[in-house]
Amino acid sequence: MPPFWKSAGYHLVEREKNGWLLVTPDLLRAYLTRPEIHPVEESCAVEHRLFERLMDDPFAAVGEGELQEIQDRDTADNYSVVLAFRDHLVKNKTVEGAYSALFREGTISVPPVFLDQLVHLILRNILRNCQEPLRLRAAELFFREQVVTLNEGTVTIADAEIVEMMSETGGLGGLGALLMESGTPMREVALDVLSEENAEIYWDRSDRFDTALDFRFTQPGPDAFARVLEAWIRHFHQVQVRIQPVRGIRDEHWSWHIGLDADATAILNALFNEEPLSEADNMRILGLFRLDFENRTDMRADLRGKPVWLGLAMSQDYKIRMKPQNLLVNLPLASES
Repeated sequence: MPPFWKSAGYHLVEREKNGWLLVTPDLLRAYLTRPEIHPVEESCAVEHRLFERLMDDPFAAVGEGELQEIQDRDTADNYSVVLAFRDHLVKNKTVEGAYSALFREGTISVPPVFLDQLVHLILRNILRNCQEPLRLRAAELFFREQVVTLNEGTVTIADAEIVEMMSETGGLGGLGALLMESGTPMREVALDVLSEENAEIYWDRSDRFDTALDFRFTQPGPDAFARVLEAWIRHFHQVQVRIQPVRGIRDEHWSWHIGLDADATAILNALFNEEPLSEADNMRILGLFRLDFENRTDMRADLRGKPVWLGLAMSQDYKIRMKPQNLLVNLPLASES
C-alpha cells in the first residue's frame, strides 16, 4: 500500500498493544522545534540553552523562573503554551488519551492547530491499513477546514487553505503571486475532484491536500465519510456502530442527535425543538446520517434500539469546521450513563 500523510508524524510514535499511540521523545521534539519557539541567531543565551536541553531530554522540567529569564517575552509565552501541552501529553501517556482528556477534563487551553495535529495523527493510526483514497480524503474533514462550492445541484468540498492559496496565486506558488501583483491575467485553476475512476491520484498528493470531494447524497463521498466516523468511534469507545447517510430525518420518536460541527448542532437543536428554521439554514445541512449500535447493550439503557442522528453543516461563509470531539463526549454510551 502506498504511504500517505507523512506529515502526520506517524513515524515519531509507537503503537501500544491496545492500538493507541505512545507519546515518545521524538513526538515531543517535533512540538519543541516549532518555529514559534525554535531559537534564531538573535535569540538570547538562555533561550539557546533551554532549547538544547530540551532537545537532549524532551521530558526535562522547566521552571517558571527560567522562562522569565528569556529576553523575548513572546517566545517565553510561546514556551509556556508548548510546555503545558507537552506536560499534558506526558501525563496521559498516549496521544488518544491526551486528546480525549482535553474534552473530558478541560485541563488546559490548547491552540486549535495542536488539536488538528493530534486528530491528523490519530486518524493516520486508525486508517493505517486503509486502501481506499476516497475514505482518506473524507477523513481530511476531521482535521482540515473545508470550503463548500454549490453549483447547479453539485456539492463540492475542498481544502480551505489550498483554495485560498490558489485564489491568491493561481496555483503557481511564488510566481503566481508576482504575476497577480503585476496585473498579469491568471489562468483559472480547478482542483481535481476525487472519484472512484481517478482515486489513484490521491496517493502521490495526500500531503498536498489538493483534491476535492463530491459530497452529494448520491455520490460516494458521504458513505466514505460514514466509514471514517465508524472507525473513529470504534477506536475510542471500542463499540461497533453502523452509520449510513440519509436524505432526511423522519423519526416520530427522535431522542438523540449529535452535530458534527457548531452549525449542525444549532440546526439540529432547532429541528428537534420544532423551532422555525429558515430555508437558508436548512440548505446549510450538507449531510445527515443515521447511527445504530450493533450491540444494543452498548447504548444507554433508556435509548436502546433508537437511532442517533448525526449532522454535518457548513457555516454562513461556506466553511466546514468539523468537531470530531463531539463523538467522544456526546455519544449515549451505556458505560457513561
